[in-house]
Amino acid sequence: MLTEYGTKHAVHVITNHFGDLVAKVCECLLRKGPLTRQNVKRYTELSDEQVKNALLVLIQQNCVQAFTTEQPDGPKANTQYVVLFDNILHRVRFAKFLTILSQEFDQQCVELVQGLLEHGRLTLKQMFDRAKSSEKEGKSDELLVEGAFVLKHLTQRCPASEPLLMPISEEEGPARKKGSKSAKKIGEPETIEQQVVEAALPMEAMRFSVVTNVESDVGEKEKNSNNVTPGEKRKHDVLELDECGVADEQSVVYRANFEGFIRRLRHKADHVRAHLDDGAANVLSAMLQATSSAEKKVKTKNSVPLSLSSIYEEVIKSEAGRNMTLDHVRASLVQLDFEKIIEIAQNEEVESVVSKRYGRDAYRIFRLLSKSGRLLETDKISDTTFVEKKDAPKILYKLWKDGYLLMEKLVVTGARQSQFLLWKVNRQILWKHVLDEMFHAALNLSLRVSYELDREKELLNLPADKRTGPLQDRYNRIRKVRILLESSQMKLDDAILLFHDF
Repeated sequence: MLTEYGTKHAVHVITNHFGDLVAKVCECLLRKGPLTRQNVKRYTELSDEQVKNALLVLIQQNCVQAFTTEQPDGPKANTQYVVLFDNILHRVRFAKFLTILSQEFDQQCVELVQGLLEHGRLTLKQMFDRAKSSEKEGKSDELLVEGAFVLKHLTQRCPASEPLLMPISEEEGPARKKGSKSAKKIGEPETIEQQVVEAALPMEAMRFSVVTNVESDVGEKEKNSNNVTPGEKRKHDVLELDECGVADEQSVVYRANFEGFIRRLRHKADHVRAHLDDGAANVLSAMLQATSSAEKKVKTKNSVPLSLSSIYEEVIKSEAGRNMTLDHVRASLVQLDFEKIIEIAQNEEVESVVSKRYGRDAYRIFRLLSKSGRLLETDKISDTTFVEKKDAPKILYKLWKDGYLLMEKLVVTGARQSQFLLWKVNRQILWKHVLDEMFHAALNLSLRVSYELDREKELLNLPADKRTGPLQDRYNRIRKVRILLESSQMKLDDAILLFHDF
């Protein structure tokens, strides 16, 4: 879901990671939608070389995807670039992704995937070289690289360099340029970003495949590349663009599978487990473990179908699950409406914001309207929530003004004309508003971290033996501030995940 502050937050992330020039191209694509290279150059007023290099960086880091469209008046393909907003957000989650890996896999696998996160894309040879340079505990390089591809679909082959899309009509164009990730769910057409991502994905059998004979395979590719003409030569170190702005196809290039990591974060979310007893939580973990490889997307109403016996077989693999009987598992399944659990967690998050910002009376009013799902009159709200009649209109007006409620006026004519104010919560509109506020807060936190670190840059670069007395006190202060702000960023991102990704 692309909002105003979501755009600003994404641009700030790119600025921090890749500088102002790359961020300028990224912001252009975020605000204008898919563009050709020439149009990016025209809107940004950058040179062709600057635009090309910025696009190279964004493609290498999985933040932009090239695609082509057929022209209605001829066969000539038109190469355009679309920004992958979700992948930009994932850049601030790399620490969470590595934590997930470290809990389930050895350090060598963590380091190998860390390389993919840092560099965006790596060829098989580059992964092999990284594994070789950090070989430990006698594990062979080939097994180490191959092990990265049994991480339950957390790594994958890169998507196609330029999937072909059919031209989009004028009527549906605007709707597809801007839309939420859950467009399918609410019956809206897919965005161009969604179409391009789906079209670019390799076939399932190839997407998660790996060449087992790493060294010989890479050597054969290098030998064959010497017999290819310069114009056809494949570049493995960086993603090249040809003169028309076309991304050169990479046949053996790999990247992290962000959707796989987000699914793991969803499965482990405290928001979800807070609504389950221990037995139901164990059953949920077992079901998600059993079906994780078959899930196709993060947002899903139902898990892959499983029989009761299959679920029980997975449950008793854990120590906690061995205490459960078949009847206990059957009873626990009643609690597992995942879509409802996420909805309840979202409601509680918004109710918490309302309570902290506007007080307990506002919380009771908002909760009533949220649960009723229909228009209610001012006096009815006051009577039901036990809020003073003189205070209720002020609270309702404040919530309406800040975007938390919708208001409608009802005029009753008769012997004496009367006007009533009716109020309700529209979740679809409110959720977008709340998400935008979260992006705003995330941007402010990131700016504050940058400000604090820049202000004490010289102190942070001092050797430890020269930080004495007042300097050490300042160093301790900035360290505590940084920990506090970064901890707040992580918690805020958990809330963004709940509304944007789950």
